[in-house]
Amino acid sequence: MSKGRARVLELAVLGHLAATPMHGYELRKRLNSELGAFHAFSYGSLYPCLKSMLRRDLVAESDPGEPGAARGRRSRIVYRLTDQGRDRLHELLSDCIPAATDDECFGVHFTLFGRTRSEVRLRILDGRRARLLERLSALRDRLGERSQDPYTVELHRHRAAAIESEVDWLDTLIRQERRCAERTAGADASIGGSAPPDGATPPHTGNRR
Repeated sequence: MSKGRARVLELAVLGHLAATPMHGYELRKRLNSELGAFHAFSYGSLYPCLKSMLRRDLVAESDPGEPGAARGRRSRIVYRLTDQGRDRLHELLSDCIPAATDDECFGVHFTLFGRTRSEVRLRILDGRRARLLERLSALRDRLGERSQDPYTVELHRHRAAAIESEVDWLDTLIRQERRCAERTAGADASIGGSAPPDGATPPHTGNRR
């Protein structure tokens, strides 16, 4: 697995375990249901990630019978976040690297926006928009070329329409985030009205219209 994919899997695992302890099967099921991109992550990549986190004291194994541990039909190892794991999660959520705006990483970061500071959310949204506009420009250049296969042209049109739709969605989110920031200077709530939990440091954002 590439370094970028390993990082985004680590972020997704830490983000989900911050909500509740889970065993590996339940964790993978949540990742698959909430993050479609994670269909590509099998047990063969999830469990090495968990073992690495155990060695680094980011997660700990719990007795399945302990309070708060998710229970399955048979006894399974349950993973919970440690204090070091929470610190690592906050560190990852504070980063705004170019990879955070690519197709795979953006979805993971977006599902954790409720735990992410306002200015980081805006940087990620702006970066994602810029990346999509570059793709859209390239597609429009291709559509302007002559002597193309008509089915290839239709595929380019379909992709361009999908990108335009996502850009419109991002524009709406960016406007909402900025409006919230203006209304709640000094507080850090999301567009849904709640602040990032677990001590995430606040700059701004606020309530839904």
